[in-house]
Amino acid sequence: MRSFGIRNIAAFATCAASLAVATPADAAVSILGGGFARDCYLSAETKRDAGSALAICNRALEEDSLSRRDRAATLVNRGIIHMQARDLDKAIADYDLAIRSDPRIAEAHVNRGIALLHRGGRDEEAIAALTRGLAMNPSRPEVAYYSRAVAHELAGNTRAAYEDYQAAAALKPDWTDPAEQLKRFSVERRPVGRG
Repeated sequence: MRSFGIRNIAAFATCAASLAVATPADAAVSILGGGFARDCYLSAETKRDAGSALAICNRALEEDSLSRRDRAATLVNRGIIHMQARDLDKAIADYDLAIRSDPRIAEAHVNRGIALLHRGGRDEEAIAALTRGLAMNPSRPEVAYYSRAVAHELAGNTRAAYEDYQAAAALKPDWTDPAEQLKRFSVERRPVGRG
């Protein structure tokens, strides 16, 4: 009987450096209807100027009559804009508020995991957030798998990292980053002792 070992054969610095460009914030959460909340969503999706986009999101949260779900979605969208502006603490705070408001929005968990990963030093927490988001069927699961792969690798779990890179590559074959990361790994067959 044989087991399979997976080992990373290249420097991990390549992977960590590529995270900034390879894992944009996950999908913004759509809002039905109009108003400032809809404009906040569009701002997050189209990466508008952060200052004006944040003003729109703030007006939505202050002035629009929002359902619990739309309030949570608007917080996620504002968090994405904070991430795009590289204000990770504010992004994480918005994702936390969104999760408290409506914990069923997958993108709140996925984006929180990505923000924690970018923040650094919270790899296990990022893995947990990404895992929760994946269990809720996010709109862009390949981004969640890729991000979780990076977090697993940072945490020293090579096998889980490899499996998540594979999942990301299978879900979006035309995205080259997961395939590039997989090239750094080799799978070795090892004999397993009987006993």
